[in-house]
Amino acid sequence: MAEKKKIQQRTGGRKRTSARRSSSRAAMRSDMPGWLSLCIVLLISAAAFYFTYLLFFRPYFYRFLPCYGHKQYEICLPSGFSVYGIDISRHQGNIDWGKFKNENPADAPISFVYIKATEGSDFTDVNFTDNFNNAREHGFIRGAYHFFSLHSTGLAQAEMFIKTVKLQKGDLPPVVDIEVAPKDKTKFLQELKTFIVKIEEHYGVKPILYTYRKYKTRYLTDKFFDRYPSWVAHYYVDSLGKDVEWLIWQCSDMGEVPGIPEDVDINIFNGSRQQLESLLIK
Repeated sequence: MAEKKKIQQRTGGRKRTSARRSSSRAAMRSDMPGWLSLCIVLLISAAAFYFTYLLFFRPYFYRFLPCYGHKQYEICLPSGFSVYGIDISRHQGNIDWGKFKNENPADAPISFVYIKATEGSDFTDVNFTDNFNNAREHGFIRGAYHFFSLHSTGLAQAEMFIKTVKLQKGDLPPVVDIEVAPKDKTKFLQELKTFIVKIEEHYGVKPILYTYRKYKTRYLTDKFFDRYPSWVAHYYVDSLGKDVEWLIWQCSDMGEVPGIPEDVDINIFNGSRQQLESLLIK
């Protein structure tokens, strides 16, 4: 009985303490001026809106800016360039090459097409052969690219690409697509260098290195990679800036091209048609 009484006293004390705290908070709220409460609410709302803008709208806002260059392919192409291309794989579906060629816009025509050939040491794109043959038959300058994997050696991947891709006179140099972040950077760079050297030796031309801008500055800082042309992916901006050297700029991943059922990457060549043709395999 005495124990029960003590428990009741403690419980009652907690209730009184809680009541006093609630009363204090209510008093503080009542003492806070209305304008201050409104400012706090507006500040919180503004912060929420700003972070929502940074995360979900800013990366894509360039699409809605006024277009001062060519407006083709349902995107705004940066002005000052004249040679455009696309890159395709099985993800673009079955392409109507006749429609693609016949409806190619005259003021901003697609001149070159890069086609995914292989990935890793055991994967060939199911549409590669058809796309590669059709590109040449329909008068486009063509090239092939390899998606570099972290799960097999650079030599095995180079051999896979060489076995699959028979480049001919008039084709563009091969491309290696590098975009998967490595856990072991040292080993990754060794394998990548092995791949690049093997490809250069076999085809007799320097391969082009494709990657995203941030990836390039984080992983490909070795001077070895400066010897090779860069294909930089960076979307929804009107310029890559003067600090970036590039041969090809992938400026959008949301292009709409006649004859291609899915969205396609749009690329800009940093030069004239004549300069593009000077790169072709002799």
